[in-house]
Amino acid sequence: MDKREILNCLSEFPYDRNEYWVITGGAMVLYDIREQTADIDLGCSERLADRLEADGCLFRRTEHGKRWFKYGRNIEIFEEWLMDGTESVHGFKVISIKGLIEMKQELGREKDKKDMELIQAFLNR
Repeated sequence: MDKREILNCLSEFPYDRNEYWVITGGAMVLYDIREQTADIDLGCSERLADRLEADGCLFRRTEHGKRWFKYGRNIEIFEEWLMDGTESVHGFKVISIKGLIEMKQELGREKDKKDMELIQAFLNR
């Protein structure tokens, strides 16, 4: 998904923008760190997680006991997953660059290491 597709998808997401934030690959696309991502990952408040559950969205619990939702084909939502804070980007809350770095470091997968290189190159511009 490119930036236009992400923004269109978020514009159609029927929940309060103040209750969720874009994280991981989607955040990188919105910041222009990379051009595409496979899907949109969102963090959300406990309040929105309760609403998603009440609306019948299927979920499972993470190892930390928080809820993880799959919404439609392209959105995954993680309850209360946020590091540092958010910034407003294109009218949506997006994890801060500092938080994005912390999240990628914590995940530590090979793709996250590659993303860290892209983030560093972005910061060096």
